[in-house]
Amino acid sequence: MTVHPFPLTWLYVPGDRPEVVAKALVSGSDVVLVDLEDAVAPDRKEYARAATAELLSEPQPVPVHVRVNALDSPHAEADLKTLSPLPGLSGLRLPKVTSPAEVVRVAEDAPSSGGGAIPLYALLETALGVEQAFTIASAHPALRGIALGEADLRADLGVRGDAGLDWSRARVVVAARAAGLAPPAQSIHPDIRDLEGLAASCAHGRALGFLGRTAIHPRQLPVIERAYLPTPEEIETAESILKAATTTPGAQALPNGTFIDAAVVAGAHRTMALARRQG
Repeated sequence: MTVHPFPLTWLYVPGDRPEVVAKALVSGSDVVLVDLEDAVAPDRKEYARAATAELLSEPQPVPVHVRVNALDSPHAEADLKTLSPLPGLSGLRLPKVTSPAEVVRVAEDAPSSGGGAIPLYALLETALGVEQAFTIASAHPALRGIALGEADLRADLGVRGDAGLDWSRARVVVAARAAGLAPPAQSIHPDIRDLEGLAASCAHGRALGFLGRTAIHPRQLPVIERAYLPTPEEIETAESILKAATTTPGAQALPNGTFIDAAVVAGAHRTMALARRQG
């Protein structure tokens, strides 16, 4: 299985379309997200679960996560019971999480095939979920990440303009980092034809502290990756910072006047780790 330490692309595919899932597995996405919830019609839920169980009965070439149905729905229990023990499952996405208790319950009731807790990722899609972001993010060691579900959140808040979600975005980024989790991935860009808009939105998300993005079409993947990989200028700066830190430990100023300390050096290390994906 190919696992990137810094996944940048997460591709959603409908669980009732095995042929689409098969294409996603060779699309180049860092993680494939099989969706049993929003992308599957009510009368196709059982088929989607069975098809996904067949796929996950053996390990896959890339990590496969499954977004189960809403935890208060009649389908969620069957999703978790059927899929959690399977060897091809790398993580579970829990939709519409509003409390830490929901995370704890799933973590304790859904052991992986290895006997431990399967990695969980909570989607915050309501005002209450965002308000509880830190308590959810720190609810259980099995929780590996949180993210926004912006379509549902937009409806819940009655937000029209995109800027109206920036406070919630920043809140989720801060909550994830405060809980010791990786920076969250951005929510989807719904227009698969608007690649320029996607690139601009990714640049904005990167400025807010996100790392990577979920996608709904393979054509979005290279745009997301380019947006989140460091530029040549950023790599050059990181290299100069690390060289200076190695030569003269401690806080100092570079010849160009840039002040560096331990936090700046840590950022340079992350930049170089991301840069190595391009090698």
